[in-house]
Amino acid sequence: MKGSITVRDVAKALGVSASTVSRALSSSELVAPRTRQQIVDKARELGYSPNNAARGLVTGRKGTLGLVVPDLENPYFASVTKGVQARALTAGYSVFVADSDEDSRVELELVRKLKPQVDGLILCSSRLSDQDLASLVHNTSVLLINRRMDGLPNITLNDGEMVRQALEHLHALGHRHVGYAGGPTGSWSDRQRRLGIEQAVPGLDGLEVLSLGSFAPVFGGGQSAADLAVAAGVTAVLAYNDLVALGIVARLNARGISVPDEMSVVGIDDINAATLVSPALTTVRAPLRKLGSTAVDLLVDSFASASVPRPAETLPIELVVRQSTSVPPSSTQERPSGNVAGRNERKSHASI
Repeated sequence: MKGSITVRDVAKALGVSASTVSRALSSSELVAPRTRQQIVDKARELGYSPNNAARGLVTGRKGTLGLVVPDLENPYFASVTKGVQARALTAGYSVFVADSDEDSRVELELVRKLKPQVDGLILCSSRLSDQDLASLVHNTSVLLINRRMDGLPNITLNDGEMVRQALEHLHALGHRHVGYAGGPTGSWSDRQRRLGIEQAVPGLDGLEVLSLGSFAPVFGGGQSAADLAVAAGVTAVLAYNDLVALGIVARLNARGISVPDEMSVVGIDDINAATLVSPALTTVRAPLRKLGSTAVDLLVDSFASASVPRPAETLPIELVVRQSTSVPPSSTQERPSGNVAGRNERKSHASI
């Protein structure tokens, strides 16, 4: 029976010691990555299930991790959660998942309630202030996803590279007037993307990027952004995420504005829904499940090396070109003057 499989059985199947298997499944940094992966795969194949209660008596650990996300209805966070749960299972941990509903006060309360019940916490796209984060880390291992703070291990995506690739794509198509539909106020990722736009624009001759504002990172936020994009006279929109981008496309279609013939739209994340709409969404793909699984590895590693600072880790991204982007209509190459202050002062301008 699967329940009878032990560490010794896994070790025997691979020809390694039982202690090596134990270390690989609990403290990944103590075992070479290739060996660890072989052990994890074999344990899954054999159906090994660690005895957390017994391990807790020896290590003093609870065998559980906590994960707090802003919105489980958002496919982005659902995918990250799947990555966390899958990796935690192979490492012998259960996961408590909590949804803060994009509310920093709720997030703070959830974290305080989870702390006594878990060995460590993963905070994904945390909305907490640096001061609140600092107050939580005492006697608790905390890892951040899509957020950086000195002294805490973290894993992020390269937000600057995301927007650079998207803008280079639109620039190559001939777009010179682009709108940015930003994320929620206070979002760390949104701040990084705005900085990335400021850095990318000077290298793209003649490109002008106008901030359309800050929007809820959901479908409805995109519908609000679409009307502002039309009023601004831009020929393309870069959205904070795919949900916002899909909302933009839907609203433009409802107004009889063709995507991409009259306006191009680019998202970020490459959630499953990006390919289920017409036109399919051009977006910047993020390895969402990898974000979750790597976060677990880094957090579990920190249990064995709490005194050693962990470097930040950044995962790669890539542009995926689909049908929501095309060349701008020739009639809108020159937008009516006055929509963006200072558009004639320099060739490259970012109103971000």
